[in-house]
Amino acid sequence: MSVNLNIPDAPRIAKRTLELLKGHEVLLEREMAERFKVPGHLLEEMDVDIMVTVGGDGTILRALQHSKAPIFGINAGDLGFLTVVSEEELEEGIENLLKGNYELEERIKLQTTVGGRRMPDATNEAVLHTAHVAKIRHFQVFVDGEMAMNVRSDGIVVATPTGSTCYAMSLGAPLIDPRVEAFVIVPMAPFKFSARPVVVPADSRIAVEVVRPKECVVVVDGQQELPMAGNETVEFRLAPDRARFVSFGKGFYARTREKLMGTLC
Repeated sequence: MSVNLNIPDAPRIAKRTLELLKGHEVLLEREMAERFKVPGHLLEEMDVDIMVTVGGDGTILRALQHSKAPIFGINAGDLGFLTVVSEEELEEGIENLLKGNYELEERIKLQTTVGGRRMPDATNEAVLHTAHVAKIRHFQVFVDGEMAMNVRSDGIVVATPTGSTCYAMSLGAPLIDPRVEAFVIVPMAPFKFSARPVVVPADSRIAVEVVRPKECVVVVDGQQELPMAGNETVEFRLAPDRARFVSFGKGFYARTREKLMGTLC
């Protein structure tokens, strides 16, 4: 179990979750384990059937960078788009989980390589942006060797369908049904109004270069970042592993209406 202790309600919800899972072996991440005075574990050390997370989307994204287990996300934050149950739904959700009354939903992930150095795979997106505020860069984006974008902007976002509801959406990219295997390339605050998001097949090989090398940074899922001098090529492709989520049948469009549309109106 991974718990975001920075969210005020998370420890309380985690304690209730442990009570509902009584009689089943539960491994706790170290920080939470210290509160219960039991042995703790690193996420990457946990060999579990299901990874339970208590927090928000960031908690899930962090878990997915360290574990290949299916995610059962419990929302203890605000939006929690990737979570499967709220606190009010917790008891019913745990009951269905233990009975096996659930499906596993698979999502593609994004592999990012910076100058030959591979970063953790992204479930949402990878962002290449300037290392300094209010300093644009000149980027060239290639898809399967052909130039697809030649743009001056604050950065470039490459997002999965899962990530199309996050950072990419705020930049004007379309929402992509997760059943569609594609990536969306989005310029951040482009200097030219004509620079628009581009959707490409998931088996594409995407490469981004900085025309006049200057310091930049690559951030994966808001969790891991890597500074770069600006002369490296950043490459993106379909990751070999997929993210898996416990699902109780609520589809993408129902979640979008429930989680996003109300916040957009």
